[in-house]
Amino acid sequence: MHEKLKTISSIDKIHSLTKTLKKEGKSIGFVPTMGYLHEGHLSLVRESKKNNDITFVSVFVNPKQFAPAEDLTTYPRDFERDKKLLAELRADYLFYPDVEDFYSNDFQTYVSVNEITKILEGEFRPSHFRGVTTVVAMLFNCVNPDNAYFGQKDAQQAAVIKQMIKDLKYDIKINVCPIVREEDGLAMSSRNVFLNDKERLDALVLSKSLKLAEELINVGEKETEKILYEMKKLINSVDTSQLDYASIVEFDSFIKTNRIEEGKSYYVLIACKIGKTRLIDNRLISF
Repeated sequence: MHEKLKTISSIDKIHSLTKTLKKEGKSIGFVPTMGYLHEGHLSLVRESKKNNDITFVSVFVNPKQFAPAEDLTTYPRDFERDKKLLAELRADYLFYPDVEDFYSNDFQTYVSVNEITKILEGEFRPSHFRGVTTVVAMLFNCVNPDNAYFGQKDAQQAAVIKQMIKDLKYDIKINVCPIVREEDGLAMSSRNVFLNDKERLDALVLSKSLKLAEELINVGEKETEKILYEMKKLINSVDTSQLDYASIVEFDSFIKTNRIEEGKSYYVLIACKIGKTRLIDNRLISF
């Protein structure tokens, strides 16, 4: 019989537990989240369950990755619903650290990945990635996983985490899992709840413009400037959109490219406000 989901908040307890599990030879899969779980998160939990003896999920709205003007206070939260969803999926442990425990008054250590964090999301949210890498490093030290699972929707974040893992010599495999979409194509996001009916419809220009980019490439368009021009035209066709960026970058390095080449893989990336809600989306294109 499967044991019920156990919730742990204590740092000491999670250290002790993960040491015991490792001694028992159990493999640990880990899905870090900020809660308000949707099918995208749950797909990561399923993947972890499939490939590990024990699955941990963390729910922690990390204040260090929000700038002062961003939506930390309004970020959607529903811990009881999250717990219920995780219990239904038979996740083993829910790690729910307290902010004061995680960031004590004298907290002064940060993890910074330098180059890949300066572009795209890093340009529009300058302090964001330092907050992400710091909290993920802390969570990894608590959970000590063999495998960690991230969604492709946050493609740059996953690349930043991979760089951190490589540089700091963590013995953890980073698994990036496909974007999960609503039936009409909108990428699932906890922030979608902020969209009103018109904005929800307008938000489809993100996925539609990514599809358009792929179609243009498939019919032989290789100049990224022309592809991005058509994408932007489509995104700007709705009056609620305010585009931060649309970009085509090399899959591994995230370096912008002027021309699509055979035999390479690329991310087409978008960040766009629809009304007041900032959404991101991307498409991985390989030849």
